Amino acid sequence: MSTLDDKQDFTQGHIFSKLAAFMVPILFSLVLQSLNGAVDMLIVGRFGTTAGISGVSVGGNVMNLFTIVVNAITMGVTVLMGQYIGAKRFDDVEKLIGNAVAFFLALSVVLTAVSISCARPLALAMQTPEEAVEHTVQYIQICGAGFVFITFYNFISAMLRGVGDSRTPLIFVAIASVVNIIGDLILVAGLKMNVAGAAIATVLAQAVSVILSLWIIKRKKMAFTFKRKHFRFGSEVPHFVILGLPLTVQSFLTNFSFLALNAFVNRLGLDASSGYGVAQKIQMFIMLIPGALMQSMAPFVSQNVGAQNEKRARSGMLCGQALGAGIGFFIMIATFFFGDYLARLFTADEAVIARAFEFLRGFSPEAVVTCILFSFLGYFNGHSKSLFVMVQGLLQTFLVRLPLSYIMSIQPDATLTGIGAAAPTATAFGILLCVVYYKSLGRTLNRK
Repeated sequence: MSTLDDKQDFTQGHIFSKLAAFMVPILFSLVLQSLNGAVDMLIVGRFGTTAGISGVSVGGNVMNLFTIVVNAITMGVTVLMGQYIGAKRFDDVEKLIGNAVAFFLALSVVLTAVSISCARPLALAMQTPEEAVEHTVQYIQICGAGFVFITFYNFISAMLRGVGDSRTPLIFVAIASVVNIIGDLILVAGLKMNVAGAAIATVLAQAVSVILSLWIIKRKKMAFTFKRKHFRFGSEVPHFVILGLPLTVQSFLTNFSFLALNAFVNRLGLDASSGYGVAQKIQMFIMLIPGALMQSMAPFVSQNVGAQNEKRARSGMLCGQALGAGIGFFIMIATFFFGDYLARLFTADEAVIARAFEFLRGFSPEAVVTCILFSFLGYFNGHSKSLFVMVQGLLQTFLVRLPLSYIMSIQPDATLTGIGAAAPTATAFGILLCVVYYKSLGRTLNRK
């Protein structure tokens, strides 16, 4: 492996400019990824049925559960690569890549089998409205059949972020977005395939993106190489799996809690289920800045941990928090006062729009507090402290978010505003846990 260029080296240079330059492509990538899901909802909402909206929403939540588990494990790869690069252990990076390819190929086969065989039980467990059950099953099974592409799409992006390259993954996402939009227009709007068309377009987009990404990586001079002798379940597999396992457990249970939340909402009727589905698509855009921060923070911090530059790692975290919270404030105001206009982008049904706006008003503070929380989590992940990240996630989810959401959902004349407010309340509790642990970790690091 060759040494990194200056843009990929986070151990030197101006912190804000390095972090911002790395974060902006990640942010655009997340925007395009969110657009993929939003386009499915928008086109199904305009050219499909209300039941189709619910099917895409619930089916998308189930698939996100599997996808986020994959992403959690890839974070272990990203962090290890950053630490190896910071410590100039380039041979270990090449070994890590080969071992990871073998592991994720096997994992994708397992997830395909699970998603296809368990689609109906999952749809029923979600208390999906009867009118939308078949649509939900169809969406899960079609997307599950193409899980190998979803897995490697996320793995390749994580691998590149680990070596400080956030621009190449942006190209991959842009390709996927174009293919997905074209596919939706042809299959849903043109051929009237409703939910099935949206699912096929999603899988096709990921497949094209993965195939082209491999072609681009092969032709482009990258900072790493892939060697066939490392394509096996070698010694690096337990390293990134152990690092990613706590994040996997947290992601699985936390997103399972979101499925439970979806079930709470589904009990309130089809309008509430569809309104929540629309709100979730808008929610994805609200969470773009926090998501970009966490994905940027982990490789930035991990490189500096490998280089034994703790002061720079801490400064990067504080810089990220200030940047994210400042932008998040304006997003919060826009969501709280104009969320109904955003909902109208996805549906013309006034009842669905009203329910979506209810949720968004309660959820809107999340745009600020999650930027603070995710910067903390990226910092801890960069230090390989994924066990704490898991613990705080489970505590805030099962002590605050789920109980509060359930209580609000069973109130007489329940609205989605109270359910939406459970998220920022739980996040504020998570920040409190992070502050305590940050101070404790700081004392430990200072003694070394």
